[in-house]
Amino acid sequence: MIADVEEGRHGKPSFWHWGVVWLGAWLGALFVLGPNGYSQSASSQASPIRLHPENPHYFLFRGQPAVLVTSGEHYGAVLNADFDYLTYLNTLQAKGLNLTRIFNGTYYEQAKANPLRGDHNTLAPRQGHYLAPWARSTKAGFYGGGNKFDLDKWDEAYFERLKDFVREAGKRGIVVELMFFSSTHDAPHWVPSLFQGANNINGIGATYTNFFNSLLDPPLVQRAEALVEKTATELNAFDNLYYEICHECYRSDGRATEWQNHLIETLVKTEAGLPNKHLVAWNYGEVSAHVTNPNPAVSVFNLHYAFPPTAVALNYRFNKAVAFDQTSDDTSSTDRRRQAWAFLLSGGAVYSDLDWSFTPDDPAGSGGEEIRSQLKILKDFMHSFDLIRMRPTNALVKGAPEGAAAYALVSPGAAYAVYVMNGHEARLSLEIGAGRYRAEWINPRTGTLEKAQDLSHDGGNLTLASPTYQEDIALRLKRTDREQ
Repeated sequence: MIADVEEGRHGKPSFWHWGVVWLGAWLGALFVLGPNGYSQSASSQASPIRLHPENPHYFLFRGQPAVLVTSGEHYGAVLNADFDYLTYLNTLQAKGLNLTRIFNGTYYEQAKANPLRGDHNTLAPRQGHYLAPWARSTKAGFYGGGNKFDLDKWDEAYFERLKDFVREAGKRGIVVELMFFSSTHDAPHWVPSLFQGANNINGIGATYTNFFNSLLDPPLVQRAEALVEKTATELNAFDNLYYEICHECYRSDGRATEWQNHLIETLVKTEAGLPNKHLVAWNYGEVSAHVTNPNPAVSVFNLHYAFPPTAVALNYRFNKAVAFDQTSDDTSSTDRRRQAWAFLLSGGAVYSDLDWSFTPDDPAGSGGEEIRSQLKILKDFMHSFDLIRMRPTNALVKGAPEGAAAYALVSPGAAYAVYVMNGHEARLSLEIGAGRYRAEWINPRTGTLEKAQDLSHDGGNLTLASPTYQEDIALRLKRTDREQ
């Protein structure tokens, strides 16, 4: 909550602190922070992040085309009372990262379920430190420690903490993807849930069978609807926000699809009566998915572990943003970087690394500096192009070394972004128009400009020799004899 900032979120706030909070709120009504760190008047504040109208494979955020790139914590920043989210957000901002994902307090994990990380997992709050949208009752016996929940009563302090998190993220140019719910497809997920009958005082979810991710239990559905309506109303003013109904509901049976569509309808109806409308994401699967008949309200196609990046090409025709929204635990730091480059250079719009270095005891994520620095290099590389004119065109590039793969985004006759994964030296041949160009070879690991040349080309095939490299290399080729 706002009042907890002054003393590590545990101490009693002082009168001076409340004065600062009041002053900050007043100033916040006058100014909002733009994407590059400058203030702009509230009257000119952009509408919520949306698909770019000229190229909907990318986003329009605060007036600028954007991809979203991050290496973020395990989604418990708000629901874990011990987590210092200001330090966490400062860490993302310092690396130029612009996305974080959070659960809406409806799902948490038991420390014993992941012995390797225990309560260092931000999604596994220590006993009695789990925060949820609903208030605690006076009756003891919640599986996760403390009193059971009353699903007919909101915890307004939780929503203040949630709003403060989104607000502080927005000040730092960081977009928040809020996941309302998660799959509860098996006993380890269902037994601890506050929707399970033994964990609330309302007689909700009292059967042994888990019907939560379905329309089969009307009282459960009603609570889910109420939470969507409450959250959408509380967060409507924020521009740095989009929603996902359910994390990993692709692991549930077909009943979850009907349930998600119903809650999307609830969200859309709720926002219809509010000033702002926010994007909706759907988590379609792992590695890849060939989406069929998507809900028209869905704008972001989320995929876990999306390498090789076939999901982008398979779904490009929908003119939506395709997201690599969670990385696999067994992927090395080097491969996370390389997968990120391959995905975004294939036309993806989001890369979200799951960064276990962020913990309640280390909200600055001191073990994850390397990957965060490398992802900043990628984000800056992508934003160095006029994104709305770029399209994936891998076939344009010839000459990748044996065993290597080349990925390309192209604005024909103007700009070419190429990423080569594997190999040690490349002689790339590109079919480009006549003109003057500047070619820059960049080390994706360090950001170092390894080689640069200015050239004049008469049109047709252009062959460019890379410097020697290890693991991967990126090429930025831009026309210089006309305005881009």
